[in-house]
Amino acid sequence: MSIEVRVPTLGESVTEATVATWFKKPGDAVAVDEMLCELETDKVTVEVPSPAAGVMGEIVAAEGETVGVDALLATIAAGEGAAPAPAAAAPAPAAAPAASGGSVDVMVPTLGESVTEATVSTWFKQVGDSVAQDEMLCELETDKVSVEVPAPAAGVLAEIVAPEGATVDATAKLAVISGSAAGAAAAPVAAAAAAPAAAASTGKDVANAPSAEKAMAEAGLSADQVTGTGRDGRIMKEDVARAVATAAAPAPATAPTPAAQAPRAPVAAEDEAREERVRMTRLRQTIAKRLKDAQNTAAILTTYNEVDMTEVMALRNQYKDQFEKKHGVRLGFMSFFTKACCHALKEVPEVNAEIDGTDIVYKNFVHMGVAAGTPQGLVVPVIRDADSMSFAAIEKAIAEKGKRAREGKLSMAEMQGGTFTISNGGVYGSLMSSPILNPPQSGILGMHKIQDRPMVINGEIKIRPMMYLALSYDHRIVDGKGAVTFLVRVKEALEDPRRLLMDL
Repeated sequence: MSIEVRVPTLGESVTEATVATWFKKPGDAVAVDEMLCELETDKVTVEVPSPAAGVMGEIVAAEGETVGVDALLATIAAGEGAAPAPAAAAPAPAAAPAASGGSVDVMVPTLGESVTEATVSTWFKQVGDSVAQDEMLCELETDKVSVEVPAPAAGVLAEIVAPEGATVDATAKLAVISGSAAGAAAAPVAAAAAAPAAAASTGKDVANAPSAEKAMAEAGLSADQVTGTGRDGRIMKEDVARAVATAAAPAPATAPTPAAQAPRAPVAAEDEAREERVRMTRLRQTIAKRLKDAQNTAAILTTYNEVDMTEVMALRNQYKDQFEKKHGVRLGFMSFFTKACCHALKEVPEVNAEIDGTDIVYKNFVHMGVAAGTPQGLVVPVIRDADSMSFAAIEKAIAEKGKRAREGKLSMAEMQGGTFTISNGGVYGSLMSSPILNPPQSGILGMHKIQDRPMVINGEIKIRPMMYLALSYDHRIVDGKGAVTFLVRVKEALEDPRRLLMDL
């Protein structure tokens, strides 16, 4: 049986790529998730992992060829093949055998499109612990999602290469698992493996290279500031040069925002003792960067209106029990707002468009982003083709995405491609706010708390459940008339929900 290797999803608006490099050739043994080839697009470089273990078969797309999304790249003969049995039998999904026999490297799994590094947030196992295959070893945190790393094989955790808090790239080694054949000797081996690292960080007895000592003195570095790669953690001259280059390198793209880099105001010693300093998570750093980028790039303006929720609440109360009984999901307000926005976006398409250089890209579909607060921060899962979904389908999608968001299980694909966003600050009690754009989108609707207020209805003062609506939009592409028209159409649809059925 042969397995097809196809071009993965390349990202928003990317439809083709060029085959840059093949790492395997026909007849080579491959393990699950082992990198087969590298594709280049006009935005990013994408590595293609093996979908199964086996033997490399035919390479359909040679180096230099241009291929589209889901195009066939190669085939893999699953199971036994012409390749040497020992190589094919290596128990190493998502890992490759280490240089030492009987051990398996634990590598960073595929992180997703455009994600090049992650932070090790938690290790669930310690050096010397026994692990079962697929048992969770650690958790990585990227700027978008959390990724759990399972054990590629059963054995003993011999070495942790990347400790908690370390930043690793997409091809880094995290740990080493010694095979079960090591038996009772595994723990002593693990302890011995850990000893050099410990010695390297605590004034070890191992002598550094004389050239390294001289280079450290010239650079003004101490041994604690240099990671040794020599035998038993010995610091070599190249290690010092690497440390000097790292110190002199420009700040990476994930550096804190300019506001975070500003010097702190003086703090009294007694107050500083009562402070708690916690490193920003990668997700929070990305949120900060993206929101600041939106402010720096788009011409953000907000227009407001208010909506009488009487009719929507009455309709919901009338049918909510029947709705839940038939569809197995509660009828909330979000499906009404989603439907109303999809209706309004048809009339004002520029709110559903984006700017690409000097072009305006109009979307003839609605991928609705629904902002959700989680313990880790704000995420925006996307409901695709919301404009063609029923009330029940929208409610089910929102419930499912919200649950996955709170559990930190959203994939990157689920948070990409949105064309418009709804943010409901009302669930937290917000009466009015100005939402900020989710780039590259040109519009975001802010919902708020429903509050009884006195309103003049046909010359009489009546108490009505009112909600303020806020539309933030990119004034570079959306004029004031379009923004106001959009918000009025949303208001009309909610105050008379029958308009949604009549497409008015």
